[in-house]
Order: sequence, then structure tokens, then C-alpha cells
Amino acid sequence: MPDYLPHTDEDVAAMLEFLGLATLDELFAAVPAALRLNRELALDTGSPEPDVLARARARANRAAELICFAGAGAYDHEVPPVVRQLASRSEFVTAYTPYQPEVAQGGLQAIFEFQTMVSRLFGLPIANASLYDGASALVEAVNLAVGATGRHRVLVSAGVHPNWRAVLATFAAGTGHQLVEVPLTEGRSDWSTADSEEAGAVVVGYPNYLGCLEDLGAARAAADARGALLAVAADPVAAGILKSPGEWGADVAVGEGQPFGAPLGFGGPYLGLFACSSAHVRRLPGRLVGETVDADGTRAYVTTLRAREQDIRREKATSNVCTNQTLIALTAAVQLGWLGTAGLAEVATRCARGAQHCRAGLLALDGVEPLTGTTPTVREFALGLRVPAAVVQARLAEEGFLAGVALDQLVGEDGDGSVGAEEAPNALLVSVTERRTRTEIDRFVAAFDKALR
Repeated sequence: MPDYLPHTDEDVAAMLEFLGLATLDELFAAVPAALRLNRELALDTGSPEPDVLARARARANRAAELICFAGAGAYDHEVPPVVRQLASRSEFVTAYTPYQPEVAQGGLQAIFEFQTMVSRLFGLPIANASLYDGASALVEAVNLAVGATGRHRVLVSAGVHPNWRAVLATFAAGTGHQLVEVPLTEGRSDWSTADSEEAGAVVVGYPNYLGCLEDLGAARAAADARGALLAVAADPVAAGILKSPGEWGADVAVGEGQPFGAPLGFGGPYLGLFACSSAHVRRLPGRLVGETVDADGTRAYVTTLRAREQDIRREKATSNVCTNQTLIALTAAVQLGWLGTAGLAEVATRCARGAQHCRAGLLALDGVEPLTGTTPTVREFALGLRVPAAVVQARLAEEGFLAGVALDQLVGEDGDGSVGAEEAPNALLVSVTERRTRTEIDRFVAAFDKALR
């Protein structure tokens, strides 16, 4: 038996003897024959770790060579050296769950500071210690809303990222939530088309995944008309220049924290942001760190309101999450602390200005049209092309650019309420961050013109 398996032949024999069985086949006899593989797994021959690392580095280096204009939920933002230096300190990297506050004050304080920053970003009084990613945070927001209202009908804007909606649909299959998609008109949610039946939650993107600014006043009115809670999937970078979800009256706000210190690394690990109004603090998912004083009256930090968590409330809990992304959250806190309010506003402004300059240049080309009409956009925007987006992507890669994300890769061949099937193959989502210079943008536009021919 291979030495990396935990059970020795003696262990297996002892187990079978205890169970009164002679072989492992007898142990698994209860599994129907139709469910058994009855063959070896089709796995490639193992490779030495250095070879695997070399292949991974080769792929990463190739991607790093391309000037990135792709986004759609994962963005090429600047990670300052100070962030990498502080977040890589051994006491942060090796930290474990702070069950014992007397030996975890540093970690607890860092999480508390992170919560404070998320609360300020979203304009809501309570934020948790983070979740796995933005998509899972959205699931938790819907669970909270359904638990608070007792109604399982959920109106979800088609402007919410398709991957997030897919995750929501996967969980809804188990929870019984009824998801109703609200289509977009010129890039904005058309709440007038939504079924008037009572709903427990109204979910909207801000800006939505096409980069368009949604009218949260209309979303709030749609929620109020149905007695629902308003859950906003917000872009935390755009929060530097936009009115916060809390100011619009959101009950819950969630987001993806990847732009704050997490580089593009094959899809993760990322960071789920979650904040809500005080009225729902008892339904808040995940870990929550609070500030108190110790026996000597000195400021101290502890995990708090533990009685609301699933390991205590059991079946009455609205969430089964009892952990958080401590290291990624701490990294985000370092980056936000480094930027400050003015720095975040500068980053958001540079993204918006770069995106507008790029969009104007691309729309001036023959064969490029706006996919969302005249609706204002922030960091990214969707274009309709006269040739398939995949062709443009391939041609621009040869010119040294990661051109963007083809929408048919996100919404599928059949399209959805945000993009029709006839539009998707020729639609491209382009993103511009503060890392893109004016020279890079102008070169990208020139290369794009060439790629369309």
C-alpha cells in the first residue's frame, strides 16, 4: 500500500475484523453495482513537484506578458509592495482560528479593523469577518433575507454576475428558494417586468457585471413594493466614488474583495465581503469580531454574538458558515489602510477615466457598437462586435493584449436576461484598471482596429 495513504494493511485488517468482514469488497457490497466504477481512475502518471511548478510558472509568465483589459469579476489592480510585505509576515500566514482571544489579540484586532473598513465601504453598520468569495456572500445575503421575511421568492437582476447567479441557483436547489430573473433594458434592471407576487429578497448589482450603473432607488422601491429586503452586490472599488449601498437604503451589501491585495492567481483564493443593517445582526453569517474591555479595563477583541452561529443554533441558523478568509481579509485591510479614503477615490477615478477613454476610442472604430446604449458605466463596459469576440481575443493576444472576456463564455450559448443569444458570440466585456496607462490604452485601441479587419 502506498506510504502516503493513512491506513496501513494492518489498520484495514483490524477494521474488517471488528466489522466481521473478510474483504473490502464485502464492506462496499451495500453500494449498488451500477454506482461502482469497476475500473482504475483515468489519472495521468504523476509528475515530480518541480516539473509541475515549472509548468505552472510557464503559464503564469505567459499571462503576465499580456497587458490586461479583462475583468468580469477578477481585476488586474496594483498590489503595493507594502501590502505584500506586511501580509506575508509569518505570524499572519500561519495564524489559526482565534478561539483563544488571550493569545490572538493581534489577529482579532486586524479582523476588527477589516470589518470597520467594509462597513464604511458599504455604508452599513455591521460587517462580518469575511466569507469565501463574492458569490458565496451573495448566497448568504439571500439566506438572510429569506430567513428574515419568511418568503422564498427572490427577484434577481440579470445584471448580477452570471457566475454568482449560477452559484445562487445551485444553493437554491437545496434551500427551495424560487429565483426569478429580472431582465435588463439598455444595461439596467427593468423592475417593471418583475412578477408582482411577494418576494423575500430583491438582488441587484452596483454597478452590474456589464459595468452599468444601476438605479438603486428603483431597486429599493421594487423591494418595498413587495415587502422584501434589498441585497446589493456592490463593487468595492467603485465605492470610492459612488454613493454607498447603505445610503440607498440597502439592507445587505456583498462584494468581491479580490481587488484589494489579491493578485490574479488562477481564480483564487478570493474574499467575500458582507455587511448589513443592525436589524439583521442576529442573522449575520460567519464570524464576527467585537471590541470590549478585559478584566483590567484594557481594550480587547473577541469573537462575539456566537449564539447566532450554526454550531450553536443548529437547524434554526440561516447559515452554516462559521469561518472566514483571515489572511486575504487582513491583506485587504492593509491595502485599504494604505490607500485611505482619498487613495481609494483616486483609484476608482483613474479606473473610471481610463475606461471612458478606452470606450470612446473603441466605439469610434468601424464595427464596434455599445451593447448597453447610453447607460453610464464605471470600470468596464460591454461592446457588440461585427466579428466573433473569440476571434478578436485571439488576434489581440498575438499583439500582447488580454482583450477582455467574451460574454458567451459567461452567459452561455443561449444568453440570458442581460445578453441575448444572438448578441453573445459577438459581445466583449472590456475592463480598465488604474494600472493601465494612456499609452497602453491607445495601443490597445489601435490593435483592436487591426483585429476587426
